[in-house]
Amino acid sequence: MIATKLFKEFFESEKAGGLMLIFCTLISLLIANSTIGTSYLNFWDIQFSGHSIVEWINDGLMAIFFLLIGLELEREIYKGELSNVKDALLPTFAAIGGIAIPAGIYLLFNFGTTTQNGAGIPMATDIAFALGILSLLGNRVPVSLKVFLTALAVIDDLGAILIIAFFYTKTLIWTNLLISLGIFALLLVFNRLKVRNLIPYLIGGVLMWYFMLNSGVHATITGVLLAFALPFGNGDEKSTSYILQHFLHMPVAFFILPIFALANTAIILSGSVGEIFTEPNGLGIALGLILGKPIGVFLFVLLAISLKLCKLPEDMNWKSIMGVGFLGGIGFTMSIFITLLAFEDDALINNTKFVILISSLLAGFIGFLVLKLTFKNGEVSN
Repeated sequence: MIATKLFKEFFESEKAGGLMLIFCTLISLLIANSTIGTSYLNFWDIQFSGHSIVEWINDGLMAIFFLLIGLELEREIYKGELSNVKDALLPTFAAIGGIAIPAGIYLLFNFGTTTQNGAGIPMATDIAFALGILSLLGNRVPVSLKVFLTALAVIDDLGAILIIAFFYTKTLIWTNLLISLGIFALLLVFNRLKVRNLIPYLIGGVLMWYFMLNSGVHATITGVLLAFALPFGNGDEKSTSYILQHFLHMPVAFFILPIFALANTAIILSGSVGEIFTEPNGLGIALGLILGKPIGVFLFVLLAISLKLCKLPEDMNWKSIMGVGFLGGIGFTMSIFITLLAFEDDALINNTKFVILISSLLAGFIGFLVLKLTFKNGEVSN
């Protein structure tokens, strides 16, 4: 009951947050390309304590976003869609396909070039954006499909987190990393000693974040580690994990992600759009998100069912799987985040963000149309 209640709460906050993301993105684009565009861009570059405002957002506030993702992943593993191995196989296979095929398509165009480091860009799914689009279909969408998309996106994000940790660490300062991991180990001891008070974990989390930030490993990984250090207990409303997850829903959906969108979609539209999309980098991202995601999700779900490892829920069909696959092509937050780690050239980053934005919107639009036709009048249309 608690898991179901928290899932509904998570879905409600994420879908509302998704709509907020769309609004903030449009506002940011309009301001960036207005007469005050230069001042708007310069604002995000204002330095504070050795870092720009956008760096504080991407390295600091986004660690809280990853903490919420980690808490949701923990709950899914212990009590949710991923707690039963057979139930978890369907979204897991879908996520693997949605990671592997887009990355393969990107590398097909970029392997051996200066942009091959961007292979992680079309891999991830933006949970808030995807659920925001799905919510536009209302009650016609079965709960099983909402849970499937959520689990798929959470596993996708886990894959993105691992990719960030292992492939986007350029320099490594072992002393700081070991101190950070030592603090994590101490928090695990607190967990084993059944310390339920949040304060020691939050203090430890801040210290862990500081040393991780100065280790070379991206500091947002701290959020996920802290999530798994927190006591889960039986997962009820009194558990430490539940209390923090419940508290973070609204700030993340209505403050952190919108601020991230405002800061990172300040894209000045210049040059030839056609040229941006036909360059290897743009082509790999666009095809990876728009075609790679749905193809990967569909084929790997088909493989899992053909091998009789799992079965399709009764209120879902192959059209709905394809529709969800297109929604999985909404990379946005995580794709932009990985872009900032993969590239250093400002012009390349700007063009990549533009491709991600257009590709995500197109994938989301196609996914919406497919699912709208699939669930006409609240029934599965064959």
